[in-house]
Amino acid sequence: MLKLRMDIGKAEPKLYKAMGTVDRYLSTLELEPKLQELIRTRVSQLNGCGYCINAHTQAALELGETAQRLFALAAWWETPFFTEMEQAVLKLAEEVAQIDQGGVSDATYEHALSLLGEQKLAQVILVTVTIGSWNRIAVAMHMVAGQ
Repeated sequence: MLKLRMDIGKAEPKLYKAMGTVDRYLSTLELEPKLQELIRTRVSQLNGCGYCINAHTQAALELGETAQRLFALAAWWETPFFTEMEQAVLKLAEEVAQIDQGGVSDATYEHALSLLGEQKLAQVILVTVTIGSWNRIAVAMHMVAGQ
């Protein structure tokens, strides 16, 4: 059983608060809240962050996301449940999250750009980077879902 290592927000409150400010700003974006939660959940799956998976699947359900789509998210490309735009977003988010595996391909970037435009594409990248930071904090600190 994992034990919380420290309360990083108490150890570095100003920086932790600044991260929270960025996170709250994301809720003001034009990018749909349900889509943001799909990004957060998928990136959290890739990063092995149980704390964030729990939090963001619950948030997605509260926004009206279906359990079926959340169950299928780990293999979204193998299902008919996601639109072309959602697939492009998830592919982009995965390539950003796994930047060490060759970066974002030109094909992925161009396809996402054609469907989203520059502003929403930038928002997808920023949501991805932000949840990746939260994942790293939660995993490093052994934050446990439900506690």
